Amino acid sequence: MLLLCSNGLSSKNLISKVNSFSYLNNKAVLVVTADNVYKANNKHVSRVKYELESLGFIVDIIDIDYHSIKDLNNYSIVEFIGGNPFYLLHSLRKSNAKPVIYDISKSSNKLLVGWSAGAFVMQNSLDLVNIFSPELNFLNIKDLTAMSITDTEILPHYNRFKSKFVRFEARCLEYEKENNHKVIRLNDGDGVLISQDEIEIIRSV
Repeated sequence: MLLLCSNGLSSKNLISKVNSFSYLNNKAVLVVTADNVYKANNKHVSRVKYELESLGFIVDIIDIDYHSIKDLNNYSIVEFIGGNPFYLLHSLRKSNAKPVIYDISKSSNKLLVGWSAGAFVMQNSLDLVNIFSPELNFLNIKDLTAMSITDTEILPHYNRFKSKFVRFEARCLEYEKENNHKVIRLNDGDGVLISQDEIEIIRSV
């Protein structure tokens, strides 16, 4: 299963949904690679770690810049945190991560979670984030094709980005029209669960 979020399991509805998966074992891991500066010291790590621990999971932290991508197979929940999606994509490509994370997402007894940057890379491309934040692409990646774990496309932090970027919604609509593709807007606390090609939008309220 695949859960794309805006900012982690940050609402009661998301926590409740994950808690309903009683068949998951008690091992979870946070992948902190997307924050190429602070890594495990990312300011959100303690919060998202607590979110998983509150559900009874024992939580480890992994950085695929330094750990084998195959280590992720040891966990029932694999959560990619936010940060820089371009850097994360670079690291995933370098570690040949796609077969591993694809298998995790398709497993009936595992859950792959991605939020913010961690959600962008699970989609088909980084084209949308490149429209609004091209400066994040300091590696000058030309091919913005992402992991393509799902055809579903989300836009996280929608409630906050509306006031941050000029013509935010209009530019989103233009992107949808140009690409003939619907983008699911997610506020913080929202998520989209994708299981066997079924899509469930989970709103915080």
